Amino acid sequence: MLVDDFDFTLPDDRIALRPASPRDSARLLKVSPSGLFDHVVRELPHLLRRGDVLVFNDTRVIPARLFGRKGEAGIDVTLHMRLGPLEWLAFVRNARRLKAGDRVVFGAGLEAVVVEKRGEGEVHWRFESEEPLEVALERAGQMPLPPYIARKRSIDARDKADYQTVYASEKGAVAAPTAGLHFTPELLAALDAAGVQRETVTLHVGAGTFLPVKAADTADHRMHAEWGRVPADVSARLKAAKAAGRRIIAVGTTSLRLLEAGGLEPFAGTTDIFITPGYRFRAVDGLMTNFHLPKSTLFMLVSALMGLERMQTAYRHAIMAGYRFYSYGDSSLLLPDG
Repeated sequence: MLVDDFDFTLPDDRIALRPASPRDSARLLKVSPSGLFDHVVRELPHLLRRGDVLVFNDTRVIPARLFGRKGEAGIDVTLHMRLGPLEWLAFVRNARRLKAGDRVVFGAGLEAVVVEKRGEGEVHWRFESEEPLEVALERAGQMPLPPYIARKRSIDARDKADYQTVYASEKGAVAAPTAGLHFTPELLAALDAAGVQRETVTLHVGAGTFLPVKAADTADHRMHAEWGRVPADVSARLKAAKAAGRRIIAVGTTSLRLLEAGGLEPFAGTTDIFITPGYRFRAVDGLMTNFHLPKSTLFMLVSALMGLERMQTAYRHAIMAGYRFYSYGDSSLLLPDG
């Protein structure tokens, strides 16, 4: 399909620069074959069926934005995929200033050497630190807010809490699974009381999620790989729910992509699954997700689940009704079966 098929016009003032407070007061647009329905996130327990299974991504965002120096040159680095205890792939805004063997000083006792330069600003780094790398990153790094927020305001202390789900536990993401940002302990308790089952998987979201699609045709776009895990016990419970006819609803596109990559089987490894219209879903029956960028791989994914025309209608409604878009924005509940 043509990438331009997934374009739409979004007014600049629809981009949310801060999350709703409290988190579950964000708006929620339910999209189903029976129509569009305006709600708020805290109503979610009443919009789901007893026995539905929500699948959450428990990845935890690390301070993956680093600013360093090579001599007099400033180097802007965003980590996106871990390769080993001290090695990462990262996107570098001014990668032309680097060559293999160069050393960059990031401060707080953290340095790194360029192992290899790759295409499109991607660099393989080997870090050096007097303390564990995770500790050094906490000292030297910043929260990696999406470019469409970082261009409009400075990253501050509020983002350390705001850009993290309340259930985040497995360190390794460089972008938040943003659909999960709407959940509070009170909402999770209400879901339990409503008989909604909760399961947890891990997908370490990479910075590649923010990269624009530069190809003219979706068939020519290359996804960056991300590491994920579906534990065997979670797999068993999900397959049992599916066999019993209960719906599996992913909280976020990250959970959905991981489940579809493994088909509900136990999984541990990398995935670069790219879902566009025509894809046949094997694992999930619904999705809770925020509103996405025009011509993005994520808008293509929701169009694959619900149909392009229906999602274009839903997004027109959201824009006219004042919904807030992107990572800190409002949410949607996509249910193909109503």
